[in-house]
Amino acid sequence: MTQGSIYTKEEIKIVLFEGISQAAVDVFHEAGYTNVELLPKAVDRETLLSKLDGAQMIGIRSRTQLKQEILEHPAASRLMAVGCFCIGTNQVNLTTAATHGVPVFNAPHSNTRSVAELVIGHTIMMMRKVFPNSMAAHRRQWNKSATGCYEVRGKRMGIVGYGHIGSQVSVLAEAMGMEVVYYDVLTKLPLGNARQVTSLEELLKISDVVSLHVPATPDTKDMMTAKEIGLMKEGAYLINASRGNVVVVEALADAIRSEALGGAAVDVFPKEPASNNDPFESPLVGLESVILTPHIGGSTQEAQRNIGREVAGKLINYCTHGSTIGAVNFPGVNLTHSPGTIRLLHIHHNRPGVLQKINDIVGDEAINVLGQYLRTTEHIGFVVLDIDAAHGREKVAKIRQQLSEVPGTIRTRKLVSDEDGDHTIIE
Repeated sequence: MTQGSIYTKEEIKIVLFEGISQAAVDVFHEAGYTNVELLPKAVDRETLLSKLDGAQMIGIRSRTQLKQEILEHPAASRLMAVGCFCIGTNQVNLTTAATHGVPVFNAPHSNTRSVAELVIGHTIMMMRKVFPNSMAAHRRQWNKSATGCYEVRGKRMGIVGYGHIGSQVSVLAEAMGMEVVYYDVLTKLPLGNARQVTSLEELLKISDVVSLHVPATPDTKDMMTAKEIGLMKEGAYLINASRGNVVVVEALADAIRSEALGGAAVDVFPKEPASNNDPFESPLVGLESVILTPHIGGSTQEAQRNIGREVAGKLINYCTHGSTIGAVNFPGVNLTHSPGTIRLLHIHHNRPGVLQKINDIVGDEAINVLGQYLRTTEHIGFVVLDIDAAHGREKVAKIRQQLSEVPGTIRTRKLVSDEDGDHTIIE
């Protein structure tokens, strides 16, 4: 990024891809960022690079892939921050982004309720055989029968992963009269009357419904193979609204065909279509006791508005104040208004001696530092200096130039506050 280029909020270029909620645009506008382009869908590589050119901030969802080649392309040279307007960040090469001084923000909790409600809906639909009976009715068949249909009340819900979504499913399931057990690799305080069990195997053996709520990690890949599915109670139900690679779908399809399981509901898949125009293929297609939904767990108007507001707010806080709280690939520093200061941000590779060199530079210039903040991750260091504008303004350009020459420096930024503590962005 060219040092010395000065930007006001109105000049910061922001591009939002994939039909991100208008709520995000509204939040940007309210904060004074008016140069916002909202695109209705994902775009091809060439269009992506064209839109990236000159952009300081971009927003994406799950289909836009920001791999190493894209992030290192000259078109991304001005990129300051990325917002993933969703839970996952697998579509971004987080390491490459960090080593180019680009924090990546997401919304890990804004669609929690939406996913939890869908899981409860799936549970009821499966246990009442709504989908097979609905399809029969569409074929003009009248299958009025109680055979194989059950109330959820009194049944046991087994939740794998008791995080934000899993715990919300727990609350809703109990409200429906279900008994809840859960398994998590960490000891978690239960909500309500839920009970933690000591192993996945125990949970699978005792649960009438098993709902998966785990992240995509090497440990959770293929967590549910034929072996684990075979441990489930005969006639039990499996729900996957977490990540597509958690369940071996071929094994699940076999269990459904053999009627070892009573049904399944799947919202995420190992391989998903790149767009709504592409065909969907899965071994589960055509199995009437399986509910298939196209990754819509968080796709409600309420969730998308919440996600839009949350991620836009994080991008604004970083651009305006340098705050990195909520970044998934960056040291977290919580920064707010700082009236009467010039704020210097120094992003560097985490190596010994950098902070000493920064302090030597500041000390040699004999300026008044009103605040200094340091946070590091394994690979990245982030130093923030708040300099008294009344006495150090004429020296800041020289200091910043010296900071940019410190070995290991990735990027520097300069923010100048007004009387209200808001900042003019200077790159």
